[in-house]
Amino acid sequence: MTDPADLQTVVHASERGRVVALDSAYDVRPVNRDRDVAVNASYAGVLPARFIAQQRPRAAIGVDCGIGLDGAGIAGLWYLEALGIPAAAADVATVELGNGVAMHEAARISRVNAVALDLGVVPGQSVREAALLLLETDPPPPAAASEVTHRTVMETAPSGRSIVCTDSIAFGLPEDAGRNVLCTAGHTGRSAVPYLRQVAPWGFICSDGGGGRDRSGTAGLAIVEADGLAGASVDANTARMGDGLSTYEDGVISACNAGAAARGVVVGMSAREAAGRLLGDVPAP
Repeated sequence: MTDPADLQTVVHASERGRVVALDSAYDVRPVNRDRDVAVNASYAGVLPARFIAQQRPRAAIGVDCGIGLDGAGIAGLWYLEALGIPAAAADVATVELGNGVAMHEAARISRVNAVALDLGVVPGQSVREAALLLLETDPPPPAAASEVTHRTVMETAPSGRSIVCTDSIAFGLPEDAGRNVLCTAGHTGRSAVPYLRQVAPWGFICSDGGGGRDRSGTAGLAIVEADGLAGASVDANTARMGDGLSTYEDGVISACNAGAAARGVVVGMSAREAAGRLLGDVPAP
């Protein structure tokens, strides 16, 4: 059923709210606030996100529009994430632009923000399935920035050492000292050194931050090498900064120190393989 005034088509309804299909993000209305999932056939950029945020629906799904220059096609996902609103973008190749109903029926998700990810929305899902998840699942209460670590244990060796993903080396724990390999997602410049020394993990992988002038994005590798810490960095073009899981799953090693090299880490290796090498029980020299 379509409301001619609001240009919204209700494609699913429950006691919790509705999934509404819209041809444009600008057609989100106050009636959607805190209850409806707005599936809209607009690009998922900052400008549409501002209009969506003004009405604050339960969640929103837009279109990636090919991501575009500077990621502008999906930049609104993180605008909404900062406001605690779950959001996702559909692959433009699966979308009839400007047709919200067709998008709900046939499109597939390509990108999600962290709030939507926590609710089970993942790339490859149908928009229909993602919208239902967003409608029927409540996000956790907002947490302080220091609490959003996304700490995940990926593998544990017979020795008891583990590969642990977390979004920043600053989120390392005392239990990591001399025991775990941390896959984190900040750069490996000199500002990371105090945290690396404080946590003193068995091994670590960070980002190279895009390199920086005079290779400053990996300067910390050599500095902590003198402390006996084995570490490496991934190419920032291969893994999302600020996302430790992406470091582990997507990253490709661009630099490593002698301690990591002694355990078999080499430039060009996947971060997943490098983390496994670092996990081995061969101590750094």
